[in-house]
Amino acid sequence: MCDLIWLTDAQMRRIEPYFPLSHGVPRVDDRRIISGIIFVIRNGLRWRDAPAQYGPAKTIYNRFIRWSRTHSCLPSASPQPSSSGSINES
Repeated sequence: MCDLIWLTDAQMRRIEPYFPLSHGVPRVDDRRIISGIIFVIRNGLRWRDAPAQYGPAKTIYNRFIRWSRTHSCLPSASPQPSSSGSINES
């Protein structure tokens, strides 16, 4: 696969406040893992089919499951779509 997805520095700065705190052992590179999660979901792949450049598939999967269960990366007030389909940021 040659079309890997990598988050930019600006994108990482925007979502970093929503990351949970690390407890004990420092986490593996967040940019690499989150880019891997996005790649897998966007392409409809199985976790084990994630390209090796994103790290171990089990790590990508475990981070996705852990953060999904705790809603760690979700802003408290996410934009809501309006009746016309556009997003209102109010």
